[in-house]
Amino acid sequence: MDIIKALKREEAKLEKNVKSALKHLNIIRATMNFFGGSAKPKLAGRKRRKMSAAARARMAKGQQARWVKVRELKAAAAKAPKSKMSAAGRARIAKAQKARWAKVRAAKTKKAA
Repeated sequence: MDIIKALKREEAKLEKNVKSALKHLNIIRATMNFFGGSAKPKLAGRKRRKMSAAARARMAKGQQARWVKVRELKAAAAKAPKSKMSAAGRARIAKAQKARWAKVRAAKTKKAA
């Protein structure tokens, strides 16, 4: 059974690698202790602040109150009558716009000529 022998050789290699890695790990930990560092690895990241349930409840209540105000403002804006332009005002704007375009067309014909 060559397969069994091959697996045993592979197992022996892995055992040797594990022992070597553990030896290196122990050396690194000893060096850290010598220089005053902790041998235990610390998890990276920031500390999470703890908040009491009462504080979360106050925050939720405040946020709900803010949303009520927003909804009230939107409702008030929807109810407000929209301003309408008078027919005379609309006629004055149309007349002025026609005059502007007439001026533009006149300037184009002068350039072309």
